[in-house]
Amino acid sequence: MLSFAEAARNPTLHGDEPGRLARHGVSGLLVPAAFEEAFYRQNNLPEQLRRLFTPIRPARIDEDALEPLTAQAQALIRTSYLLDDAVQHFHRALRAAALDHTPLHARRPGTRHAESAPHQPPGTHASGTAALHAVKRLWARDWTFEAVLDRLDSAGSVAIEARPTLLIPGPPGVNDPDRAAHLGETTALVNEHGLTGLP
Repeated sequence: MLSFAEAARNPTLHGDEPGRLARHGVSGLLVPAAFEEAFYRQNNLPEQLRRLFTPIRPARIDEDALEPLTAQAQALIRTSYLLDDAVQHFHRALRAAALDHTPLHARRPGTRHAESAPHQPPGTHASGTAALHAVKRLWARDWTFEAVLDRLDSAGSVAIEARPTLLIPGPPGVNDPDRAAHLGETTALVNEHGLTGLP
């Protein structure tokens, strides 16, 4: 897990949004793509998903057959578990970033959709668990009907590459055109804490 400033040192690996946010004083945590990749590998998800979508032929997609499979794929992501070591690492990173007892949201760099994790009482792992569930809900969105159909149409496969995830304090931001213009950006997401995204 990396701060946005740390992630900015390797934009090729983590994308350029964390660095742009860090330059504007936005704090948060980047969950590297390797964390998601390990989650998929440890749960044998690539093979399970491959088997699940075997009936689908990219050359002639049966959308009626595809839709229930995407619902199953999303459920598979949401109900699979991280190993205890990975969970503890996630909790420690949240504590180190002072995100362990605050509402936050998870979002992919360069995108606008976010999943919220509500405030939880201090002295427990509840906040970390809520944040982890938000991350998994975000990862599951890669398996919505629209996302899978888009991959089948564009790449002829349901396969995906792991990507980084951003954890940012407060609720998801909404676009503020005035703030975006002031910053010279197309889009600027803002919540009550201030700037939260430059997708």
